[in-house]
Amino acid sequence: MVDVGFALDGGTLPRDHRCALADALERSLPWLAGLPGAGMHRLNFPAGEGPDLLLSRRTRLRLRVPRERAADAAALAGSELQVGNRRLHVDSPRQRELLPHGTLYAHLVASDDADEGADESAFLDAMQAGLKRLGVTCRPICGRRQVCEGGLVQGFSLMLDGLTVEDSLRVLESGLGAHRRLGCGVFVAHRSAAAVGARQ
Repeated sequence: MVDVGFALDGGTLPRDHRCALADALERSLPWLAGLPGAGMHRLNFPAGEGPDLLLSRRTRLRLRVPRERAADAAALAGSELQVGNRRLHVDSPRQRELLPHGTLYAHLVASDDADEGADESAFLDAMQAGLKRLGVTCRPICGRRQVCEGGLVQGFSLMLDGLTVEDSLRVLESGLGAHRRLGCGVFVAHRSAAAVGARQ
């Protein structure tokens, strides 16, 4: 798996835009729907209140896709995405390798069961079960509860600490939880953590 990122130009998006953005992406890249492990990262916006979010020069659309699909994803460059009643222009692509880190973070990990998304203990049990299925041993740390898309998606932010190189890559490539197409369960290196094996 690799990340393919694009700069965006388009002004604003509604706060709840994940479903509309996923639909727009899958109209442009039909092969993306249901592709195992594939997903999008959440868009980063400047902090602010209100119903609309302002895209900044640093806002990037990033897709996590199998390496053999990276060139297909890059074909999105130069296109226009119709996201609800807004239009986004997609600029040139940049590919990034997934690098293992001892600590990984996902802004929102959703559960298949909405009830698990509302209860921290049940959520952590579900995450432990998911990690066990992946054969990953680490310390999951539950963060703030998250609700988006009008309550359709709920869960918690999640940090995974104490990962080996192999386990870190496994989580990066597989993710955790449901709704990968909506940017859930897609992990990145935590900014305070050094790369596994890197010199301290």
